[in-house]
Amino acid sequence: MATGLIALLDDVAGIAKVAAASIDDVTAQATRAGVKAAGVVIDDAAVTPRYVVGFAAERELPIVGRIALGSLKNKILFLLPAALLLSLVAPWAITPLLMLGGAYLAYEGAEKVYEAISPHAAHHHEEAVGATADDPKAAEDKKVSGAIKTDFILSAEIMAITLATVPDGSLLVQAAILAAVGIGITGLVYGGVALIVKADDAGVALARSDRPVSRLLSLARLGRSEGEASRADRMFRPVTQALGRGLVVGMPVFLRVLAAIGTAAMIWVGGGIIIHGLEQYGLASIAHGIHAVAATAGHALPAIAGAVEWIVAAAASGLFGLLVGAVLIPLVQFVLVPLFKDRSREAVPHNAPRPE
Repeated sequence: MATGLIALLDDVAGIAKVAAASIDDVTAQATRAGVKAAGVVIDDAAVTPRYVVGFAAERELPIVGRIALGSLKNKILFLLPAALLLSLVAPWAITPLLMLGGAYLAYEGAEKVYEAISPHAAHHHEEAVGATADDPKAAEDKKVSGAIKTDFILSAEIMAITLATVPDGSLLVQAAILAAVGIGITGLVYGGVALIVKADDAGVALARSDRPVSRLLSLARLGRSEGEASRADRMFRPVTQALGRGLVVGMPVFLRVLAAIGTAAMIWVGGGIIIHGLEQYGLASIAHGIHAVAATAGHALPAIAGAVEWIVAAAASGLFGLLVGAVLIPLVQFVLVPLFKDRSREAVPHNAPRPE
């Protein structure tokens, strides 16, 4: 009996070791996959803050929270099972689906460029495609919906990169790695976005506080009284107040710059996805041309060849994405939207009231 119990305990210990090793392996592979997807993650973090700009301060965190929840649903409920299913039964469908997503990103980014160049015409385009909203609640809902759609495409790219990085193994291990990457990246991106959009409020608090050290200590003591201004308060007050004023003045400029970077990232990523997809279908001339131009530019500046090649390749992908988006703007407005409206009218029964 004792011998059997010892054997059983040995078996349990062996299973525990295998499970621990599997968890370590999932963690390590998820980390490597996350590093591979770092470029798209940075793009995601740059894109999201522009959806919060223009709303009241008290709505910023709720909006970020809604987008983060939508992003998590995208990754865990939709993209994770879809990625595993497609990799098993229809791996050929992954590339065209990603290319469609890339076209959507290029279109969204090109719309923002169009708005910057010709605001009146861009507003007319948005009215034509039904992208405007009259009341604040509807405007917020449209912003959140647009952000979640954009996140869906970027998340699909992240999950595709992750799945390509994961070595062949059990379906459970692949699902665990995809889930770990999805949850980790969502927390990282939207935690960072929340800090960015609330930095100006933190700046106001710092600029107004004449007892910064006491305030910090009171927060650490879970809200106890700050007491009188201490010597440390008087010493650090000029620094913290200057930092606060700098945040208040600088954050609106930083958010505008970040919004521009986010738009550029959408166009660049969208163009890059389409170019890579065309290359997989044997249409590699665009990719080869970009690589040749980037390599030539890198040779011209050998000291920073790697950085130059990346910048040139990214700029070329962005120009291609902008071209695709520019073509899609009139196509959506004058072909796809009227076609969809006609189909919608046909779907309405003849005796039903027609929408105005």
